[in-house]
Amino acid sequence: MKVGRILAGAAALALLAGGAWAQSVKDYPEVADGSFTEANGNHVLKLSLVIPAERKAVWARFTTTEGYKAWATPMAKVDFGLNGLIEASYDAKAKLGDADNIRNRIIAYIPEQMLVQKNENAPASLPGREKFGEIVTVIELEDAPGGTRVTISGVGYRPGEPYDTLLKHFTWGNAYSLMVLKTSFVKGPIDWKAVEARQQAQAAAAKVQGTK
Repeated sequence: MKVGRILAGAAALALLAGGAWAQSVKDYPEVADGSFTEANGNHVLKLSLVIPAERKAVWARFTTTEGYKAWATPMAKVDFGLNGLIEASYDAKAKLGDADNIRNRIIAYIPEQMLVQKNENAPASLPGREKFGEIVTVIELEDAPGGTRVTISGVGYRPGEPYDTLLKHFTWGNAYSLMVLKTSFVKGPIDWKAVEARQQAQAAAAKVQGTK
């Protein structure tokens, strides 16, 4: 049974602020792009991907602290429930309550089918963050051949800036998040220490190149 979903605003799933990732959903051919424009000109971001796992397991990735840390961010706390809060950071050293943490409020859900959330705080580095709180993110899960289809939809992207920038950011960001979610089942939970080590190595290499 299908129920609609959105992750952007989440989450963005996620927020994906800052990172050396592909800049277009086309860089992730496995991700289906069903985005469209409403009659009033507003844009709806809609991306989906089949995850090779049962719905119950995928649902836990979004609704439990350990599940969230397995793929989304190294620091997180999920207070699941109506009006519950998902607080997270891509900084492993971050603490709950830090000013730059991502905080998403759960405004509705149907167990193992749909999760709706809205952002209350985004990192200062997120372009257009002052308007991101207007975006509603819906995450839908449905049984599909090979596992569970996860659909992330973002509603509230008006025409013009900064909405256009936010839409572009989360189009590639949510596609990336879906691929990471899949990877967390195919290869196992994300090793955040290894990710941090790679980032530090890349930063060091870039610094050396910049001084030549």
